[in-house]
Amino acid sequence: MTVIDPDTQAAWVPEAEDDDEDEMPLSTRLSIADTLTLGNATCGFMAVYFTTTGVLIPHLTGSEDGGMARHSAATAVVLMLLASVFDLFDGLVARKLRSSAMGAELDNLSDLISFGLAPAYFVAVWGMVANDANQRVSVVAAIVVLLAVVLRLARFSCVTLRDGIFQGMPSPFGALTVVSIVLLELPFVPTLLAIVGVAWLMVSRVEYPKPQGRLAVAMLSWIVASMGLLAAWAFDAPGGELLLQTGCALQVVLGAVIPLFATARRVNTFRDNRREARAAAQG
Repeated sequence: MTVIDPDTQAAWVPEAEDDDEDEMPLSTRLSIADTLTLGNATCGFMAVYFTTTGVLIPHLTGSEDGGMARHSAATAVVLMLLASVFDLFDGLVARKLRSSAMGAELDNLSDLISFGLAPAYFVAVWGMVANDANQRVSVVAAIVVLLAVVLRLARFSCVTLRDGIFQGMPSPFGALTVVSIVLLELPFVPTLLAIVGVAWLMVSRVEYPKPQGRLAVAMLSWIVASMGLLAAWAFDAPGGELLLQTGCALQVVLGAVIPLFATARRVNTFRDNRREARAAAQG
């Protein structure tokens, strides 16, 4: 009931119950999966931080030390790898337990930071510190990577696909492939073309399998192995440079080869269906 005070002519409304004020809407309650997603975003931000403080600023101030730059670059990439671990587990936890109403939005925003902004910034900084790189062209390549991730995440939110596949290279895999291309230290033009190629794969209709079951275990094992390779490279272990180059090359090859397996499996399924249809027609 609304009561009007005759002196002030202002409406007085009874105060809401304390329980209503204290109760948090379901849409704003964080689940365990959401906490993992926020860990993803934190890793992406810290990757940008270490790229700036350990690689870019020392280069601009003329106080760079090869060891410090190497340690910071390795740390930034390890943080992107950790972000991909969080991204892998938040989906698994959400399926096993529950996800809040904010889960999908949080996941997209966190992926944009860790697998869009962080690798794009890594490419832009590479263009500033590498001897044979063109800074302006590198920035354009970084923007291409960022926009590819933005478009991919937007399409993922509004396109429904059959179970078990992604359309286009997944953004975590794309981010790690872009960083691997930079760490290979190839000449500028091949590096640039490879980065743009990965950006195209992310927005393409090429199919990639979702990391589920044994594939998820294999992906997690590969991430852990990659962290070991980066640590060996950062601390200048014997053969660390060669190990890192081998790991980066393998990452790039996997990015190109994995969709071939998915395509071959799709073709085989199509052929099997045609054989069954013919057999049924003849029978």
